[in-house]
Amino acid sequence: MAGIDKKIVKHVALLSRLSLDDDELISYSKQLSDILLYIGKLNEVNTDNVQPTSHALSNLKNVFRKDEVKSSLDAKDALANAPAREGDFFKVPQVIESLGRSSGFYPERSRRIEGK
Repeated sequence: MAGIDKKIVKHVALLSRLSLDDDELISYSKQLSDILLYIGKLNEVNTDNVQPTSHALSNLKNVFRKDEVKSSLDAKDALANAPAREGDFFKVPQVIESLGRSSGFYPERSRRIEGK
């Protein structure tokens, strides 16, 4: 089974917007490679006579309660501790760019969306 090298960890860190130094890249590469080796060992176990399960404890049941209409917070109370608001809404920083504007992180995606 192929291991995970620094290049892969660096790429995932970039996508996750994490800043990792060389020591962390090496450490995480080794840790993730060790995890894959362990998974490889698990794949060697004979499971021919084992029933598939969706959960380790198959006798568990979901416990449902009745839906009951209850009063909720009014807008004033819900927004009392909000750092910013606009009318009766929470105001948050924009995280999704509108079409036609590049986010700066992935300009090639913006070009693809814009059809250029």
